[in-house]
Amino acid sequence: VEGYRNFATKLWNATRFCASNGIGGSATIAAPEAKLAVNQWIIGEVQQTVETLDKAMADLRFDAAANCIYHFTWDRFCDWYLELIKPAFIDGEKQEMDSESKVVAGWALDQILVMLHPFMPFITEELWHAMASDAPRKYDIIHAKWPAPKSAVDVEASAEIEWLIKLIDSVRSAKNELGIPPGTKMDAFVRDVSDATKARLQSQSGTIARLGRLENVSTEGAPDGGSIQ
Repeated sequence: VEGYRNFATKLWNATRFCASNGIGGSATIAAPEAKLAVNQWIIGEVQQTVETLDKAMADLRFDAAANCIYHFTWDRFCDWYLELIKPAFIDGEKQEMDSESKVVAGWALDQILVMLHPFMPFITEELWHAMASDAPRKYDIIHAKWPAPKSAVDVEASAEIEWLIKLIDSVRSAKNELGIPPGTKMDAFVRDVSDATKARLQSQSGTIARLGRLENVSTEGAPDGGSIQ
């Protein structure tokens, strides 16, 4: 009970964050168009979650179905996707990212609410109407169509964001093991770097600096002295 209370709070806060940043409900079941890797990644994650959820429901594995949507909502959407797109709303970085991410985030949250509705009918109904942007929703969530993104998973975008998440996770874990405060800014030296990694480091430099607290990322050799690998 305590664990799922925390989950309900997480869902509530994520919806409140979206609503307070101008992210409204979606007008389409199909996935919106996206150019940015982070948005292509979350669309692919929704697609895969719907497929896993449908299979679990067809097999009458309600435990697996609940587990699938739980982890997607908490681990992927709340903990990573919203963190990755936050600069678009807090710092007003790029207009393209601002408008595209708003559309994709609103669509993804709508799919989450519909997928969660069989398991959590009351809170999802409340949040479904709270996500209405300009006018009230025309119908209750129980009448909403089941998600059907009909979108291919962008393999390159998924690989790039999964790489980014692994990098940030590894940096945070290394700091934690050595008792270094999470907010400490550090320099990174990437050894034997490939062209693909160079491109990722460049395109994701702002996110790496903000979430990984890596102030400078160099592809030159690391200097002598204390370091963590």
